[in-house]
Amino acid sequence: MRKLFLPDDVLLSVEKPARYTGGEVNMAVKDLSDISIRFCMCFPDVYEVGMSHLGIQILYDMFNRREDTYCERVYSPWVDLDKLMRERHIPLFSLETQTPIKEFDFLGITLQYEMCYTNILQVLDLSGIPLRSKDRGEEDPIVVGGGPCSYNPEPIADFFDFFFIGEGENGYDEVLDLYKENRANGGTRKDFLRKLSHVPGMYVPSLYEVSYHEDGTIKSFGPMYDDVPAKVEKRVAADLSDTYYPEKPVVPFLQVIQDRVTLEIQRGCIRGCRFCQAGMIYRPIRARDVKWLKDTADKMLKSTGHEEITLSSLSSSDYADLQELVCHLIDTYQGECINVALPSLRIDAFSLDVMSKVQDVNKSSITFAPEAGTQRMRNVINKGLTTEDILGGAATAFEGGWNKVKLYFMLGLPTETEEDTKGIAELAEQITEEYYKLPKDKRHGKVSVTVSTSYFIPKPFTPFQWVGMAHKEEFLNHQRLLKATIQQQLNHKSISYQWHDSDTSVMEGIFARGDRKLCDVIEEAYKRGCIYDAWTEHFHYDIWQEIMQKHGITIEFYNLRERKKDEILPWDFIDIGVTKKFLYREYERAQREEITPNCRRRCSGCGAAKFGCGVCTEPRDEFGTSLLYDGKDTGVNG
Repeated sequence: MRKLFLPDDVLLSVEKPARYTGGEVNMAVKDLSDISIRFCMCFPDVYEVGMSHLGIQILYDMFNRREDTYCERVYSPWVDLDKLMRERHIPLFSLETQTPIKEFDFLGITLQYEMCYTNILQVLDLSGIPLRSKDRGEEDPIVVGGGPCSYNPEPIADFFDFFFIGEGENGYDEVLDLYKENRANGGTRKDFLRKLSHVPGMYVPSLYEVSYHEDGTIKSFGPMYDDVPAKVEKRVAADLSDTYYPEKPVVPFLQVIQDRVTLEIQRGCIRGCRFCQAGMIYRPIRARDVKWLKDTADKMLKSTGHEEITLSSLSSSDYADLQELVCHLIDTYQGECINVALPSLRIDAFSLDVMSKVQDVNKSSITFAPEAGTQRMRNVINKGLTTEDILGGAATAFEGGWNKVKLYFMLGLPTETEEDTKGIAELAEQITEEYYKLPKDKRHGKVSVTVSTSYFIPKPFTPFQWVGMAHKEEFLNHQRLLKATIQQQLNHKSISYQWHDSDTSVMEGIFARGDRKLCDVIEEAYKRGCIYDAWTEHFHYDIWQEIMQKHGITIEFYNLRERKKDEILPWDFIDIGVTKKFLYREYERAQREEITPNCRRRCSGCGAAKFGCGVCTEPRDEFGTSLLYDGKDTGVNG
């Protein structure tokens, strides 16, 4: 029987003790006597959030397929246990073997969103690992970061020994083999990190130095040694049907955010929305083979007992064999109460037809993401949806039996005017009117339209990485204007409005495009008690403001100013394939309100073809159109 690290009285005094006990279905169990590398994978948020993350499930499965490696998991302790661990001097431990994290060879931390940065320090601190890489000794784990936020690692660079830039399926074997070799030869921690910097995709911050102009912008950034590369090129998993994927994912004992099987049908996106970081850093789009998907779905459902499967993708409608896959799942599991979830669908007849197949019995709400309320604004962001597309999609959904619609928008987009903001309310009203055009005998109760807005935050490696973010007061003014305009609509009682917190957005903007000077700010904020900043009830904007002022960090510099075309950006040393030249060209097209066709309709020369895979290698006709392009695109960027 497994011995738990926490005493019974501690477990009984915290909320949801199952967060810390491990022992879940499909948890990896290995004989430690056969293991030479111990790797602990961390999601720096509460268990329910971390267990819903597909990336960790993939890497967990991949590492544990190695006979010499045991990969375990750890998540941020919730605030109740955090308090007790500090009071009783209890070190943080892994779920699988209940081993203190400090005893591992590696601590891998996934960086999914900027507001988890103080939680990273929480994990390090509770583990007894020095916060700064420079203060760690030979007995401390090697701390590695990966995930979307590692594409600008500078705000947290001092806390990590290295960052894995790119997709973990391609490259981690080289890292682990190098570690074993260095250890066998008596090499030190510094020896390993120096050798690691020669491996493509590995960024070792301690081997690079940065200098600044008097105005705070970067003067120079580069390696301190001749053998260390000036550019770090991301790793790409070229063939997603011939790589690691968990056929037996870990099944938690308590309900988590995504309590279902997640099947990634493709990676990347052809659309080119100018606000979307994921659409750029995961280029080129690569699809998984439909037969592989069918087999994997069957294995995952049988091994987990889950009653729902999500087909995951940035744009599910662009998967060529979507209908075949959906029909297979429906036919195979008919009568077994298996639900199929399809996020990220376009607003077109094909998508809605597929949706109707998976929701024949109970029509839940359907989600559209127009992102902007006017056609002009959608052209600026290259969204590729016309008003006619949106209204036509809504009408088709209503005819198909849906009566609840969720609409996602952003406020504070570049060039946004009051008319664009009012356009959101007017579009919501037009959608309700589409419902009432139906004959009464075909309506299913009252229509419900939920408008949800977040604040636009410029992200690295997007065409908007140069723009000034809107001021907090501008966000709030747009929010108030939208709320008032919704109330003026004829069917306002059928429209509800939800919005995101502006203070959190301000801090996320600072972290997203920040530099190494933020390391001191983040460390002091943590020491002042800031953790779980992504959770509104635990976010202390006043403390952050006070600390930023102390360190000379201004919102004006990091958020509000427009970057110059030739300015050195903190993330310029990373090569994602998509070139800075292409991104700036897209920024200029946005200013002219020009649409750029999707990758299948016409190659725009973004640079991702250098990886030699995915959409970039599809055969094309004399006009540059992929022969896999079906011509069924929604909107003006078709």
